[in-house]
Amino acid sequence: MSESGEYKVMVNKLAFAAINEQKTKRRWRTFFIILTFIYFTPMFIVAMQAATNDWMFTEEKSTSHIAKVELSGMIMSGTPGSAENVIEGLKKAFSSKGAVAVVLEINSPGGSPVQSSYIYDELIRLKDANDDKPLYVVVEDIAASGGYFVASAGDQILVNKSSVIGSIGVRLDSFGAVDLLSKLGVERRLMTAGEHKGLMDPFLPVNTTQSDNLHALLNDSHRHFIESVKAGRGDRLSDNPDLYTGLMWSGARAKELGLIDDFGNTLSVADKYDTDNIRN
Repeated sequence: MSESGEYKVMVNKLAFAAINEQKTKRRWRTFFIILTFIYFTPMFIVAMQAATNDWMFTEEKSTSHIAKVELSGMIMSGTPGSAENVIEGLKKAFSSKGAVAVVLEINSPGGSPVQSSYIYDELIRLKDANDDKPLYVVVEDIAASGGYFVASAGDQILVNKSSVIGSIGVRLDSFGAVDLLSKLGVERRLMTAGEHKGLMDPFLPVNTTQSDNLHALLNDSHRHFIESVKAGRGDRLSDNPDLYTGLMWSGARAKELGLIDDFGNTLSVADKYDTDNIRN
């Protein structure tokens, strides 16, 4: 074979090799495209389903539900049970779109009468501004003292038969250790500006004027407590003379006294409105 013939054969081989290489590349590219499609299609379907579910959940947020707020522990400034925290939750609950009722879950032995009064007053205001949304108070273990102060603002109070209810009273704690320092050989030096600035000093004897002043202070606070409970509960209250003495009762006995309305919990409120949708 001549040189030119060999050259042509070589060129043909190179050309066919290039063509075969291109075919091979196309086959691999097609293979990877198919493989990618097979791999990502299920993920795409799952993502679409998740997006659909998210959309459905978003739509559901505007459907009927029970808006729940919790008041747990001591009702004191700077705690989870402070008026500031509870009122913030109540405002959100009453303004919640689709809320058919508001539930305030209480599990509190009380605390500051001022903080309790703040919450009570705001509950009355929110009820008046949202008269289409009933307010249910659900008591868990205890709603005593300030806890019951707040509860009495509810349209209905639901408890367990063993819940602790009541303690409508006010207290001020102190102690006396008048002779302690002298027995220890310690001389105490107290300087005040104002005759009664040493009020409640545990190392001083009881002063009648100061004691009367403190009792008047407690009585004023107690009177405010009683008036608020009567305003909230109305003629549902019994005329039992022990009602405002600071005594506490079980949920069962509290119902007899008119301090609460019925036995139940947040789920029973939801059942009443034919929904299982409860949102904090």
